[in-house]
Amino acid sequence: MTGPDTLAPRLPSPLREVSDERFTGRGVRLLLKRDDLIHPDLVGNKWRKLAPNLEAAAGRTIVTFGGAYSNHLRATAAAGRLLGLDTVGVVRGQELADRPRNPSLARCEADGMRLHFIDRSTYRRKAEAGTLDTILRSVDAPDAYVVPEGGSNAEAVRGCQALGRELRGQDARVDVVALACGTGGTLAGTAAGLAPDQRALGIPVLKGGFLATGIQALQERAFGARRGTWSLDDRFHFGGYARTTKELDAFAEDFEDRHGLPVERLYVAKLLYALAALTDEGAFPPGTTIAAVITGRPFC
Repeated sequence: MTGPDTLAPRLPSPLREVSDERFTGRGVRLLLKRDDLIHPDLVGNKWRKLAPNLEAAAGRTIVTFGGAYSNHLRATAAAGRLLGLDTVGVVRGQELADRPRNPSLARCEADGMRLHFIDRSTYRRKAEAGTLDTILRSVDAPDAYVVPEGGSNAEAVRGCQALGRELRGQDARVDVVALACGTGGTLAGTAAGLAPDQRALGIPVLKGGFLATGIQALQERAFGARRGTWSLDDRFHFGGYARTTKELDAFAEDFEDRHGLPVERLYVAKLLYALAALTDEGAFPPGTTIAAVITGRPFC
């Protein structure tokens, strides 16, 4: 197996300003941190979170978890193909096992990932020691390296700290770093890497209002304590994960037309919509510079 450095990331990712009157009209600068350009297969935060876990795996089979449209499963499968690693994706929903594969799961299998479907009740208990041991035995990988759903663990959080450091070190002066949140690992690491006078803003894409506790727990596991200044705004999930609305689609299409950026719907569109709405509300004082982290691109 070759090492994770053969994935050849493009770092630091570019930081580009866009001119948009929805922001400039309020005296706010909007920069796009193009993490979607890091790597063609391990896009954005997926590279940052997976790279330290690939190193820790040390050639062992990787077992990880996700839903039927998981970006994390696709990225892990791609890493397995590129590095010659065996990967197993444990998928939420036993009922999916006998159905035709959707494009996301089909891509995972094309990259060599073995898919194992489990019922939703078992999936909810997957972190329990007894349940996890049963799952690992059932996929014939009792000694596998386990990566949690979404890839968020202490290794991933420390990997994402570099994103914050890049944004404190690049030429443009950034006040607020904003990013969409699924499991919260990217925000946990990014906030820890920022300068003391910078803050991170997370836009959760799942509803429920539970993410703050999880992010603090991730920081405690990675660094021993809460790190950096960060907050969440839970109003922009548009119904929950993998859900969109006509309003969100129209916003994303308009942003694409204005700025030539393909806007991924499940995370990035919600982030950009939230920033436009918050700017309109006056949440950012005139003179504020926001860096929106583009963590992914549309899956085709």
